[in-house]
Amino acid sequence: MKRKIAAIFAADIAGYSRLVAEDEEETLRRLASYRLVIDDFIAKASGRIFNTAGDAVLAEFPSAVEAVRCAIDIQESLRTRNMAYPPSRQMSFRIGITIGDVVERDGDLLGDGVNIAARLEGLAEVGGICVSRAVHEQVANKLSVQFADIGAQEVKNIPTPVHAYMVAMRREDGTYATPQVKKVVKAAPAPNWMWPLVVGVVSVVAIGVGGFLYFTKLETAQVTSSPATSSPATSTAAAPAPGPVTAPSPSPTPTMATKAPAASPMPTSTPTQTAAATPTPIPSPPAASDGKIVVEAVPFIGERQRGFLSNEYTPAGDYKAYALNIGGISGSALNQQTEEAARNAAIDQCQKRAESVQNPRRCELYAVGNKVVYSHGNPPIPPKPWFRHDPVTERAFAPKDVPLVREQARTRLENIYASAAKSRTVALGPGGQYFMGLGGTSVDDAARRSLESCGAFAGAACMIVAVDDAFVVPIPTLLRPNGLFHAATNPSIVADAREEVVRKLGDAAGWNAVAVGTAGRPGLGLKAADEQTAINGALADCAKHDSECHVIAVGPFTVGPIN
Repeated sequence: MKRKIAAIFAADIAGYSRLVAEDEEETLRRLASYRLVIDDFIAKASGRIFNTAGDAVLAEFPSAVEAVRCAIDIQESLRTRNMAYPPSRQMSFRIGITIGDVVERDGDLLGDGVNIAARLEGLAEVGGICVSRAVHEQVANKLSVQFADIGAQEVKNIPTPVHAYMVAMRREDGTYATPQVKKVVKAAPAPNWMWPLVVGVVSVVAIGVGGFLYFTKLETAQVTSSPATSSPATSTAAAPAPGPVTAPSPSPTPTMATKAPAASPMPTSTPTQTAAATPTPIPSPPAASDGKIVVEAVPFIGERQRGFLSNEYTPAGDYKAYALNIGGISGSALNQQTEEAARNAAIDQCQKRAESVQNPRRCELYAVGNKVVYSHGNPPIPPKPWFRHDPVTERAFAPKDVPLVREQARTRLENIYASAAKSRTVALGPGGQYFMGLGGTSVDDAARRSLESCGAFAGAACMIVAVDDAFVVPIPTLLRPNGLFHAATNPSIVADAREEVVRKLGDAAGWNAVAVGTAGRPGLGLKAADEQTAINGALADCAKHDSECHVIAVGPFTVGPIN
């Protein structure tokens, strides 16, 4: 072990638990994206990350000036990224910085300096920075930054108060706003002569409240014990439903999604959910113009549930309701006394089923009576065929080779998908979202369900990458997949050539690759027997009418160099 003086930087996400509970997959995916930004800024500022845990980052810097400058750059960059999200889904960090004497052991840093930085992070505003007095003294005359002195702060597990300063963050117009710090004012103790009066007042109030509650209880008991005096409304609310509370529908086998962090990460299948956790699917027109339920158009559910809807739900009389979530969990209620009772019972059954299988996605009403009330429409999915078998590119499924997803997702695929019974599929979204379609009555059933759930989470059409024990798309290994390739909208390809690229790729089996040069003129390597041949063919074709060509796509993926 060795001691040293270092500037310690601690960052943590404000409200991280809420964000994960609302939408685990999306939260984890964005956390990974934001961490890339943070890690890059820290490296550029000569910092070193020495510890991470969940959403927390601990780093050391040789200079307090570099630590504060790095923190400001991070907060401004993340603020810009957050503009693309509603306030409730913005992911903002708090950052604390101090200078301290620390002990280095096996690359980790220990000591009061680390603890104080973590406590300062807790004092920071959401999206803000809080520094110790030692840092303020080092930085005040070296950076064009304003500070707000918040005085000595008592923090957990630190014996002496920590004098702290807030860093003023830049506004949209480029000016700086001084943080508004609320001082906690301790109330002056009441004079001794007040206590007898306070005790007297409290006693009188207690006697009055006790008497009121006693007579209220007595009156309530009399009303309850006398049926003749009960109002019809009260009797109706208290009476049990004459029929079954819920329909005897089989519990559906849910579409297995993963969570992103943990996708497990969630959508699971890669990234996942609870109340606000459910991502909003892209709206689409109702399945029927009159708003009536069309069994074949109900998303997320399997064929068994469609049978229940056809044979039991739709023929039943009111009052009834049907609820579901994007993970494929459903709940229903038939023969209820009121519409409100049906709504509540359907949601309650769906939510309990979701909790029983640890599916955090929020249940929503799909239909009340035979009328569709689901506001999100049908999720985006690609046109058929959803997949095709090609012996040239098809190979055994291996979780470690699934592109775009995080390591936690690969672990989940290994533990759940690889050992599940057929028919099963994996759908992959453009941002690494994924869903496992398990327990399907057929491969098409599993594919549709995984595409619907993945599409609802991603907000864009996903792609089937695996069916049962095989990859059904070519998985690049010579270049790194970094997204899904759509030639019709790819900005690297000059606009007047995109249609031809789409046409040529449309029926090209085997390995295919696309390259472009400085002018955006595409070159294609089509129907190759292996990845390298396709890449070579694309580069050679591109070189015929462009310069400085490089490969942008292999198979269905956009690609980049392997780091």
